[in-house]
Amino acid sequence: MSARPKIIVIDDDPTGSQTVHSCLLLLKWDVATLKQGLLDNSPIFFILANTRSLTAPETERTNREICQNLQRALLETNTQDYLVVSRSDSTLRGHYPLETDVVSAELGPFDAHFMVPAFFEAGRITLDSTHYIETDGIRTPVHETEFAQDSVFGYGHSYLPKYVEEKTAGKIPAHQVKRFTLDIIQKDSTTALMDLKENVCVAVDAQQQADLDRFSQDLLTTASQGKKFLFRSAASLLTSLAALPPQPIAPDKMASYTRNQKPGVILVGSHVQKTTRQLEHLLKQPGVAGLEVDVARLNSDLTRASTIVAEILSQLASAYAAGQTAVVYTSRQELVFDDVDTRLAFGEAVSSLLMDIVRGLPRDIGFLISKGGITSNDTLSKGLGLTSARLLGQVIPGVSVITTGEEHPHFANLPVVLFPGNVGGDDAVTAAFQRMAAA
Repeated sequence: MSARPKIIVIDDDPTGSQTVHSCLLLLKWDVATLKQGLLDNSPIFFILANTRSLTAPETERTNREICQNLQRALLETNTQDYLVVSRSDSTLRGHYPLETDVVSAELGPFDAHFMVPAFFEAGRITLDSTHYIETDGIRTPVHETEFAQDSVFGYGHSYLPKYVEEKTAGKIPAHQVKRFTLDIIQKDSTTALMDLKENVCVAVDAQQQADLDRFSQDLLTTASQGKKFLFRSAASLLTSLAALPPQPIAPDKMASYTRNQKPGVILVGSHVQKTTRQLEHLLKQPGVAGLEVDVARLNSDLTRASTIVAEILSQLASAYAAGQTAVVYTSRQELVFDDVDTRLAFGEAVSSLLMDIVRGLPRDIGFLISKGGITSNDTLSKGLGLTSARLLGQVIPGVSVITTGEEHPHFANLPVVLFPGNVGGDDAVTAAFQRMAAA
């Protein structure tokens, strides 16, 4: 088999790197920046498209721009051996099939696109083509969870062929979805893979990492023989495709990246129930000061943003001077909007407010934890103004740490924890905080 292909991940929020390390996260996708990713020593890099926060037209435009620039970057770097992954949520939320359709149109044709939503660190497994969340030994079909009720990306099926039929509005009927169940992927699947053609949709089972390790080897073997595949996956497939050694600094030693043993700041934007429980647990811990951002005030008058920012930064400065880590969190009550576009626009206004807070943080904070995918993407690209970042590894399972780098004009070498909204038990954010603050 030829050398391992470069794995190009177009990520719909900044948390898909949650099972790998030592690679680049790109927050811009001009040709020069994409060439930086292609020429990097790591076998994998991520393009943080953040499309889960965008409308469908914006998502289409963003993916098309990325793919067209990627075509040029591949040509100019003479990169011929590569795989493209449209990384999305392990609870099936996101712009499917829009994103894979655009990638297929721009970078195809492909022989197949694979649905691989497994993410083992968060208990997301797929058995007999049905996707589950497994918590404390109890498996719940994902359509019976809060995630399926998402006001933008809701759905009614956990059985992946029916999910595909639902999301494609019947364009791909359930009976046309190929099913790669455990009995297929746990043995040699190369013959089945070689038979795929015409961008057929394939639902892939996975119960443990070893399943995807084996399957990835067969994928790479068939790709080296000329098959062209596209992936719609969560994070665990990336672990197997990249096949990296252990991260340089162990998770329980990540405080070695914390600057000067200073307190940090924790930013909480995600509104899923899991995040709210984690926030409640965190606020009971010693050494933290909770600062609530009442977004209802913003809802009634968007001009109040600067007043709210000034209030929070004043409170934060007091907490920091007292040696406390400030926890800045948006109010938890669910607001009601007339339509999806209004909700997304308000979300952007809240994010803009939070980014004003990030830009006003004390320059010497020890670390920053960002909770929520959209919040994390905005923290990196807007709050910190990064074009790219180097992934250090994970502080707890499924939760990555990046560094701003030594050239950052305001926050040089700041470790930033990217914490997905839907990962971990009630004590998970507390655990990440305690590890980063251990120094």
